[in-house]
Amino acid sequence: MGRHLLSTVVTASKEDSATKFKKDVLNGLQSNPKKLHPKYFYDEVGSELFRKIMKLPEYYLTDCELDIFQNKTAELSKLINQNNDEFDLIELGAGDGFKSKYLLDYLFHDNADFTYMPIDISKSVLTYLSGSLHSELPGMEVQTFEGEYMEMLAKACYTSDRRKVVLFLGANIGNMEMQEAMEFCSELQVLLTPGDLLLIGFDLKKNPEQVLSAYNDKSGITSKFNLNLLERINRELGADFKLDQFEHYPTYDPISGSCRSFLVSLKDQQVTIGEKKVNFYKNEVIQMEISQKYDASGICNLAANTGFETLGMITDSKQWFVDAIWKKLE
Repeated sequence: MGRHLLSTVVTASKEDSATKFKKDVLNGLQSNPKKLHPKYFYDEVGSELFRKIMKLPEYYLTDCELDIFQNKTAELSKLINQNNDEFDLIELGAGDGFKSKYLLDYLFHDNADFTYMPIDISKSVLTYLSGSLHSELPGMEVQTFEGEYMEMLAKACYTSDRRKVVLFLGANIGNMEMQEAMEFCSELQVLLTPGDLLLIGFDLKKNPEQVLSAYNDKSGITSKFNLNLLERINRELGADFKLDQFEHYPTYDPISGSCRSFLVSLKDQQVTIGEKKVNFYKNEVIQMEISQKYDASGICNLAANTGFETLGMITDSKQWFVDAIWKKLE
């Protein structure tokens, strides 16, 4: 295969992003119960805090999926590159790509004919990822997309008529309520062409203590990660949140598989966000994040109910995590 260096950037409007951030924050904090969208965790500070979380001993998810990408890369590649045809490898929420780089390296050195298209809301992580790939895999074709998943995926899908393979790793599907996950997968399916593939990571149900400790580390980094979103609102929207008046609180329900994170207001207080004022009563919570855990039947049902066929499920050595391979049906 002939290779040449390609690095292009597709970016969403900054003004649109800032306006949407403010709208989403105000709508979320004026709803009942109050909530903030976890996608806004990942500004530059939040992204760095999350990199630290992924290295924590309690946060098993990173090591589990890394185990798959380090040790079962050939299996992943075989499912993705069945016909040795050219394709676009699109990663939603690429981050620094440290897991997907194992797959990229394998495909690149196996002479697979593909363009890597990472999508992320954070410009800083895309800049870092693109630079590191040019250094580590010189000559690999890279086209970055900065913005919301679906908007950028639509642009990526229209970039070429080649087969698409979409990566959605890190159990990010778990950051959605079950109905949201159904809607997300259905919307994603509509953008794809029959035969296109989706490689999607799921955290599996396991010992409740194991799950809960992953979101309540002893060093307090997860707490800082959640509180940083309030600090981001202060920085970018002119708000006056007092971070020491909010406390991180996680819960896990082993029956439903829902692990949730909240910030608890420690007193009656009023917060100003630009020209708006938001009241909190003592012990009122802000819903910050859900981390849904699945079992095998739930994963297959989600695929079948949203227009996909499950081609395979590759687990880590502990069978705590699974990367499922789905194909869009005709």
